[in-house]
Amino acid sequence: MAKDRLRRGRALPRATLGKRRPTPFTYSPQLLEAVPLSIGRAFAAPGLWVSLRCLRFTSLCPVTGQPDWATLTISYIPAGLLVESKSLKEYLQSFRNHGDFHEDVCRIICDDLVRLLRPRYLEVVGRFDARGSIAIWPFVQYAAPDDAEMQALRQARATAYAPGRYDCFPASDATP
Repeated sequence: MAKDRLRRGRALPRATLGKRRPTPFTYSPQLLEAVPLSIGRAFAAPGLWVSLRCLRFTSLCPVTGQPDWATLTISYIPAGLLVESKSLKEYLQSFRNHGDFHEDVCRIICDDLVRLLRPRYLEVVGRFDARGSIAIWPFVQYAAPDDAEMQALRQARATAYAPGRYDCFPASDATP
């Protein structure tokens, strides 16, 4: 790989990358960190999608205090920044003792990632396990307000949404 294409120095989150830090077990958006999208690569054109599958996500029911389990799928079209995966793991773990409704959890995650990354497009799909025979699968999305192409994508995906439709991983890979 050419030297000019490597991320180094200020392009990396030096404070935490590769280092241990205390992990809070209550909602902590300050754990999220971004890294710049590598420049000079032809394939990192406007068609780049990033999809992240977050297995065994847990938060608390705000009414009963019981744990709720989910698989989250976060997909986005970056504008120049990527979420640093270790920071995302720690951030998602910080929901462990956070009590909120499933729909709000997905909205909070979407809002925090939009604030951090300022992507062209981002969506969060939650597949919360059934409790009382009801599984809840929230779908939350964002599109940059000044990007007509992403606004059209947002509208098209919202109109065509059905549970499981935008899950980029096969159903056989889903957690029970």
